Amino acid sequence: MSRQRRTGAGVLRHVALVLVFVILVGPFVWQLSLSFKGTGDNLYSRPPQLLPGDPTLENYREAVRRVPVLHYLLNSAIVALISVAANVVGATCAGFALARLRFPGRGAALSVFVVALLVPGEIIIVAQFLLMRSLGLNNTLLGVALPTAVAALNVLLMRNAFLSLPAALEEAAVIDGANVWKRFLLICVPQVKGATAVVAIFAFVGSWNDFLWPLIVLSDQDKYTLTVGLNALRGTFFDNPRVVAAGTVIAVAPILLFFFGLQRFFFRGVEEGGIKG
Repeated sequence: MSRQRRTGAGVLRHVALVLVFVILVGPFVWQLSLSFKGTGDNLYSRPPQLLPGDPTLENYREAVRRVPVLHYLLNSAIVALISVAANVVGATCAGFALARLRFPGRGAALSVFVVALLVPGEIIIVAQFLLMRSLGLNNTLLGVALPTAVAALNVLLMRNAFLSLPAALEEAAVIDGANVWKRFLLICVPQVKGATAVVAIFAFVGSWNDFLWPLIVLSDQDKYTLTVGLNALRGTFFDNPRVVAAGTVIAVAPILLFFFGLQRFFFRGVEEGGIKG
């Protein structure tokens, strides 16, 4: 009976994993398949045909012809790099201060970051726009990247990563005469590389996928990010699902490459930055 229960539990786990895989990965697999389908493929066949019967790369060529993809890729890359650099530096410094330093108002500062997680971005987007306009950063890539420079979630991840470090590391450094900056840069930061990779991935994905804020703050088409620029693939006089799918795959590809480049640090970083009581 015990063996049967274990077998049943194992089957249920595998079924759940397959179901989650289909829900999460299925839409992307379908978009990938759609992007390679030619005019000879029926997009609305029942059951759906996953493998293209008339494979072609013409959809990608058409997407590149209709939209300056390389230029928009460069704009998105600039915004993403600014966001990643700002989040890695800012969240690391703030996380270390909240975890390892003692100063008045530390509890209140931590509460502010926690409350910030509960505030939807749409509520403050008007205030952000007015702030960018007052700073003269409207219609600039810096204006797109600045509001996401230090995310509250990334600060909390780094705080918990630093909290997980044993106090003996810093105590030994203090005995050797190391000041706060040396303890931070030479002792603590090298121990949380995994959490730093998680922050970098979160910042990159968040800035790369953002559509609403760049659409609001940018007015010149030559400054559009990729997510906004690809919206031109679907309009009043042109609507080809194959070309739209090709543009979607082009937009997702850099995210996958970035993640695969840092994946060896990712799962270790999730453990380092896990929420602690």
